[in-house]
Amino acid sequence: MSLIPMRAFRMMLNRQCRIKYFRTLNYSNSNNEQGNENNRKNAFNSSHLLVSALISSVGYYFFVTGKKRFAVAEEAKTHVKNDIRTVAGQFRPDLPSYSMKEVSKHGTKENQVWVVYREGVYDITDFIEQHPGGEQIMIAAGSSVEPFWVLYGIHVNDHVFEVLETLRIGNLSKSDIVNVADVGDPYAKDPIRHSALKPANMKPFNAEISPALLCESFITPNELFYVRNHLPVPEINPHSYELELEVEGIDRTAVFSLDDLKKFPKATITATLMCAGNRRAEMKKVKTVKGLDWGPCAIGNATWSGVRLRDLLKQVGVTEDEEILKHVHFEGLDLDVTATQYAASIPIWKAVDRRGDVILAYEMNGVPIPPDHGYPIRVVVPGVAGARNVKWLGKIVVSEKESTSHWQQNDYKGFSPSIDYDNVDFSKAPSIQELPVISAICKPLEGEVVKVENGYINLKGYAWSGGGQQIIRVDLTLDEGKTWHIASLDAQDTALPPQHWAWTLWSAKLPVAPEFKEVEIWCKAVDSCYNTQPERFENIWNFRGVLSNAYHRVKIKLNQ
Repeated sequence: MSLIPMRAFRMMLNRQCRIKYFRTLNYSNSNNEQGNENNRKNAFNSSHLLVSALISSVGYYFFVTGKKRFAVAEEAKTHVKNDIRTVAGQFRPDLPSYSMKEVSKHGTKENQVWVVYREGVYDITDFIEQHPGGEQIMIAAGSSVEPFWVLYGIHVNDHVFEVLETLRIGNLSKSDIVNVADVGDPYAKDPIRHSALKPANMKPFNAEISPALLCESFITPNELFYVRNHLPVPEINPHSYELELEVEGIDRTAVFSLDDLKKFPKATITATLMCAGNRRAEMKKVKTVKGLDWGPCAIGNATWSGVRLRDLLKQVGVTEDEEILKHVHFEGLDLDVTATQYAASIPIWKAVDRRGDVILAYEMNGVPIPPDHGYPIRVVVPGVAGARNVKWLGKIVVSEKESTSHWQQNDYKGFSPSIDYDNVDFSKAPSIQELPVISAICKPLEGEVVKVENGYINLKGYAWSGGGQQIIRVDLTLDEGKTWHIASLDAQDTALPPQHWAWTLWSAKLPVAPEFKEVEIWCKAVDSCYNTQPERFENIWNFRGVLSNAYHRVKIKLNQ
């Protein structure tokens, strides 16, 4: 049974507040054809009402001494040895109880920050700086975290609960607790996905297919393309859809319907998109990192058709000659509970350069883009991290400054192995744009028993490099680099660098000695700028687990 504070629960279920927030995402409401501007404003105003209600209904209890907190943490160690998902937030007779009124007094760092989970009260003050989402955690200050964890389902895992219970300071008064089972699920209208997609997280949905399936086709079918969502998938009515275009500091704006966009000359590119966290699970074996456990398949290759961004920017006078404005922001129509939309930005040179090939895509592999991939419009920024390829595009802003969004400023950045959450300064690192060269072995799989045929084993995989660079070689070794073999580049686009946006599929037939019972295959790629992959993850480890492009290694057993 899931529980939240009574007062927060009542405000959350207030019809005017709750329904407006969750349903303004549904632009297909037949009674509302006034366009995105009204939808955006309603969502913004209503969800801020929701947050205000939640925050005003919560707070803090009293300052807990260091000695007491140490004792509670020690007691928590005993509790977390049990089934942590069951234990977390349960009533604990060894701790005092606090009313919601007392909790609500602790909504700022000055007063210590408390939150509630089920029946538990927690002092998270010292944890805020370590929170992967930064100060977004303050949205729940003095309140329950449960409504937000419904939205950000990644929190529902054993590690989070273990950390949470070490911050436990008390119980919530029985009179302030109510069942939250009836609270609407913001993910209820997410699309149905193919069963071949293996989730790294369910809410929001993030998934990849198996390596063996990935390398079967140069063009990845839409149904099998990896899914990376940060928030619920919005339902958007194509008839009322509008894309806003704004130039900051100058009275130059434009609004385009979907039909308007389709009147521009149609451009088509073949481009690979990859999550910056692809292959994170391998880096995690060196040392714990924060983020989804992506295997090697958070990558896919597709044809994208739509409007050239540079053609749209010309409509408001932004061209290659622009000298003052430095960045182009993209804002999605997917919203969190504060009405904050997913957003990112790219340097303006990429947007206006005719060789940049940035398009506002309305087709993926020849059909309308599926909901999970950004219907009706997704910006495709080839050669650049997937995080900048904003889906469900609602607004474009040309600005002197980079996007201030959380995902641009406090995420998707790389750091030295010496940096961790306790000493990170996100402002010291640039946002990830072009991705480094990478490769992976798709067949055989890790741990597979492989039949040796006439002294050889067969391999397949992919290689790709960001920035429009072409793969020129894939090297393989079975003896830790003593001898190397060159793979055959089987499927590769004909576009020349620096406009070579698609991946390369490769294969190889490698000799194995008859006495070998098992081998570890190493793989590395080289691009047209002669960039190659680092040998080991130890040297490129970073606490976010991004840019994970060390040699790919697969251990197999041999059936001689």
